[in-house]
Amino acid sequence: MKVHFLHKPDIKNLENFIKKHASDSIIILLSRCSVIYDGRAKSTLNEGDRVVMIKPDGSLLIHKNKKREPVNWQPPGSSIFYKVENKNFIIKSIRKKPREVLEIIAHKIYHACAFRCEDYEELNLTGSEEEMADMIFKNPKLIEEGFSPLSKEYQIPTGIIDILGKDKNNNWVILELKRRRADLQSVSQLKRYVEYFKNKYGEKRVRGILVAPSLTTGALNLLKSENLEFKKINPPKKDQTLSKKLSKKYNTINKTAILDEWL
Repeated sequence: MKVHFLHKPDIKNLENFIKKHASDSIIILLSRCSVIYDGRAKSTLNEGDRVVMIKPDGSLLIHKNKKREPVNWQPPGSSIFYKVENKNFIIKSIRKKPREVLEIIAHKIYHACAFRCEDYEELNLTGSEEEMADMIFKNPKLIEEGFSPLSKEYQIPTGIIDILGKDKNNNWVILELKRRRADLQSVSQLKRYVEYFKNKYGEKRVRGILVAPSLTTGALNLLKSENLEFKKINPPKKDQTLSKKLSKKYNTINKTAILDEWL
């Protein structure tokens, strides 16, 4: 089974539960706890209801009922230890360099869940706008036949042009690159650059092309009204394999242990 849980567990059952699942599963605790942090600074979080998430790579996050970011956290590579003290369940995360210690005193556990999350095999990352520019320089035909890229990040008074080039008719071509869906602001950027070049070289000698995977309806309408162009190009993709060896390495380095006393 991928998911195991305990509802309102006593401390002994919780201790055995974590010992069994923490090495290969994400542990999620719904708890009433307080938190003490000692590292780059010192802080204390008084008792309250929080979500505690502990991952096999040593990551630890504490979330409150508001905001996107955790209120406390420790990065991958931290070592996690547990013990029972004064009828409370204590979780301690230690990061060696720089040394940071995060201690959670769980006064009450409402629910404990272990989720064996096995998505570490492959991670597909979409390329950056800089990588889009590199891709176009290597293969200018992606824009059109006869396009010649001349410069990347070309500085002008109104901003920085992603790619400046010329077409087969020797017209200036200004490319504005967006790795995600382009919007009105993207068109406005391109318009500023094109207007500067038109003032300098003449109305008929300058073209502006917005390069992106897609664009909003408003952006398309503004492009047409400004006599600008659109070229659909997806950013390059990178395949990164996070192997099982890496997962095993994390589990070896960041041993999760139940201790009677801290090391």
